[in-house]
Amino acid sequence: MTDERAWQTRYRHPTPWAVDLPPMSMPEMFEASVARHGAKPAIDFLGRRYRYDQVADGARRVAAGLAALGYGKGDRIGLFLPNVPHYVAAYYGALLLGATVVNFSPLYTVDELVHQVEDSGTRVLFTVSATALLPTALKVLDKSQLERLIVGSIAGVLPPAKSLMYRLFKGKEVAQRPDDPRVTAFSALIDNDGQFTAPAIDAAEVALLQYTGGTTGAPKGAMLTHANLTANAGQVVSLDPHRGEVDRIVGALPLFHVFANTCVLNRTVLNGGEMVLLPRFEAGQVLDAISRTKATALPGVPTMYQALFDHAKFAATDFSSLRVCISGGAPLPAELRDKWGAATGARLVEGYGLSESSGVLTCNPYEGEQHPGTIGQPLPGTRLRLVDKEDPTKWVAPGEPGEIVAQGAQIMAGYWNRPEAAADAFVTLDGERWLRTGDVGVIDEHGFVAVVDRLKDMISVGGFKVFPSQIEEILYHNPAIKEALVVGVPDAYRGEAPRAYVTLNDDAEATDGAALLTWLNPKLGKHERVDAVVVRSSLPKTMIGKLSRKDLLAEIRAEAG
Repeated sequence: MTDERAWQTRYRHPTPWAVDLPPMSMPEMFEASVARHGAKPAIDFLGRRYRYDQVADGARRVAAGLAALGYGKGDRIGLFLPNVPHYVAAYYGALLLGATVVNFSPLYTVDELVHQVEDSGTRVLFTVSATALLPTALKVLDKSQLERLIVGSIAGVLPPAKSLMYRLFKGKEVAQRPDDPRVTAFSALIDNDGQFTAPAIDAAEVALLQYTGGTTGAPKGAMLTHANLTANAGQVVSLDPHRGEVDRIVGALPLFHVFANTCVLNRTVLNGGEMVLLPRFEAGQVLDAISRTKATALPGVPTMYQALFDHAKFAATDFSSLRVCISGGAPLPAELRDKWGAATGARLVEGYGLSESSGVLTCNPYEGEQHPGTIGQPLPGTRLRLVDKEDPTKWVAPGEPGEIVAQGAQIMAGYWNRPEAAADAFVTLDGERWLRTGDVGVIDEHGFVAVVDRLKDMISVGGFKVFPSQIEEILYHNPAIKEALVVGVPDAYRGEAPRAYVTLNDDAEATDGAALLTWLNPKLGKHERVDAVVVRSSLPKTMIGKLSRKDLLAEIRAEAG
């Protein structure tokens, strides 16, 4: 048997398909949690704590302020923010108003951000007065259809003593907010009583546009509905055997990333837990936060755990409160998993998901049996199957590798304004619609999944996805370059690093890879920067003359032994 009945016969999934995940809007989830946990701490930001009722007041004031400016249901509201309280208020405030949130990565270049603004139709962008963000946001305001910036102050949300220190000693990190009618202070936006007319919201409406790349072309906006986000939050909460106990999670992962959006923000609000937010990942600061707050959970990517393990403060850190650490975004080396658990006493479990799945599809158990080298089992309410790598309309025989396809309440509605891309992302089997992941895996008889290959060309850099075609397009802007291929090479710290291989035109003035590297990297986002530009006399091609990434990778592996 190779059909669905064969899968049901062979695989014993301890996480049932029939779980109670009723469609619910994000405002319903948020307001219900506030009603239950109003006096409990929701956020710890560098020592300043905000209760659930205070967070709700801030979110309602954001909604009222946006409504007063003429924005409302269906408008796209962008967040270009680090992990600060402004993010939480703006995120839930926009959703309370019935708007669609659009996450913008601070790692993007101005041109990438402009494309995303234009593609999504974003009208308003929230940011903070940091030199790393505000100047970029102002350029985007000038170069795109964006109508307004809302600019917050980090000093304004710090504890009083730290706020004073920030103002005195962090002057170089603070950008001046210009006197521009298109720029509004966050404090002015929320200077209201929080009263607004809340619209009716259907759980099937789009709550979040989460941009993700493809093997070719520009990034696409995955349309995640209210039901997608609340379901995935509930699925992740259901994994935790200690969910009724103290719940204090370190938010060092960036909230603009889908992993953190579900595993740090939404799941913690649903569970009534506390988020220990850190504006950026700094290993020493994370270790201090674990000890100071008695954190119980730490989601991250493998490079984060390695950086923490290598830090001078690691040995002196009190990990006694930490129960579980969840790794995603990139393959977790077994050596790192084992040494982390031995040193901290906290289990480091690996999970797996996509932007198109609201963040999470599988995870290893927090307690009990694990299968090393796997990405765990499907979440409750999630089905994973394998299809033929060449013909995705055919199941593979149980025990054989195939492309992973997924079904569940967390699966996106499609891509924003890209029906043709959405059609390619799904496949219909036995009358049911399945999301194609582009990853090749195997599933054992207990339902544990191992990823063994990738159909897509994307490179996983410290949990961020880098797409070779976009780097290659920039390389071709250099008149010296004749041909270009970018591939991912193993990197001990980031998992993978992009590396460019080029051939040169006969009349090229620049013949040095180092010079080309110096020219290229400033034109790329930080996570896209290549570790080297290798000049070669030729690049491998297929029989019809197309550059062959597959053959280049084979040559590199052969050269490396």
